[in-house]
Amino acid sequence: MAPSLVVLAAGMARRYGGCKPLAPIGPNGEAVIDLLVSDALAAGFARIVLVVHPETGPAIRYHVERCWPEAVDVAFAEQKLPLGTVHAVLAAQQSLGRDRSFAVSNADDVYGEEAMGQLARQLASSADEHALVGYRLASTIATGDPVTRGICEVDAGGYLAALTERRQVTRVDKGEMFDAKDGLQPEMLSGDLATSVNLWGFQPDIWDVLEAAMGASRLDEEALLAQVAAGGEAPKAEVLLPEVVATMVADGIGLPVRVLTTDAQMIGVTHAADLPVVSTELARQVACGTRPARVWTDLG
Repeated sequence: MAPSLVVLAAGMARRYGGCKPLAPIGPNGEAVIDLLVSDALAAGFARIVLVVHPETGPAIRYHVERCWPEAVDVAFAEQKLPLGTVHAVLAAQQSLGRDRSFAVSNADDVYGEEAMGQLARQLASSADEHALVGYRLASTIATGDPVTRGICEVDAGGYLAALTERRQVTRVDKGEMFDAKDGLQPEMLSGDLATSVNLWGFQPDIWDVLEAAMGASRLDEEALLAQVAAGGEAPKAEVLLPEVVATMVADGIGLPVRVLTTDAQMIGVTHAADLPVVSTELARQVACGTRPARVWTDLG
């Protein structure tokens, strides 16, 4: 059966200053999640599970109900506290079940039909390995503002050997070299490095790994919800998907992670200033014929 896609749309986007999944970046004013999900369906995904936050979830649900075709099979899951991307994926478990493969993506990135198609085909054809789409670093950074990127080390067999989150990554002189001001080495990064932007494919075995990581964090959601309800602050701790997968790989547990390399362009919204740049790139793709002029074309 065609896999499902979990879209992590519960982030609060404090730096951006709004609900990034609803940012109108398309040639006809389409929101980020419109483009993302339309590409996913065209690429072979069947069901969409949107993980939302109680504050921004109603706006996202309203947009989906008004703007998406009825033919889109979509479910909503709620992440009540910002406990990280592992916690967000676990929130989607009831909508997915535990016995089928699925993919995970951010809600503020447009990955492109080509790359998402690679992932859908991989999930459909191989049940004994997880997957990660590895973009060229240069294909994931559109502006001069700093971003966080997961730099992949890939072994000779094409599997993930290590994943290092690099922060404050910026392009140098509009070229193919990037500077990471996070204190790690190397400071200069090549634009050809395989890079994770959280486009994952998982087999059902991952549930045990995620549940173990969440349990080890000792973040008690019910107790924390009661604390917040009593006037306390929301917790700052997070359990992050890239870190958990990196630890799984380093410890040699679970299934291996196949890195699916691609030359596709990833279009992401990190800062408000990104909007004109990403809108221009999307318009260029439409003009070149690499992107349909309108969303939902595969749904008629």
